[in-house]
Amino acid sequence: MSTRDTRRQFEEIVGKLAAEDPSLARPVRMVPKRVMLSVLAVVGALVWAGLSVLMVVWGAVGVAITCVTVAVAVGLGLYRRRRLASNR
Repeated sequence: MSTRDTRRQFEEIVGKLAAEDPSLARPVRMVPKRVMLSVLAVVGALVWAGLSVLMVVWGAVGVAITCVTVAVAVGLGLYRRRRLASNR
């Protein structure tokens, strides 16, 4: 089977699937992983800087808020990781 035949069959299959479900024909725009990680790192650094200032200004209350915030962030990260792993 030549490459052209394989490509033609592929195009036919994709065409049939797109005719059955038009949402498959739409191009999917995804944010590159590097961009996502960069944005996440910047946001995380800004949040951490704010929490650091909060700990200095409010003392023990700021430390408690920081601990709760970090615990929630770790919990959400683990939840998301498990959910993504179960979807594969």
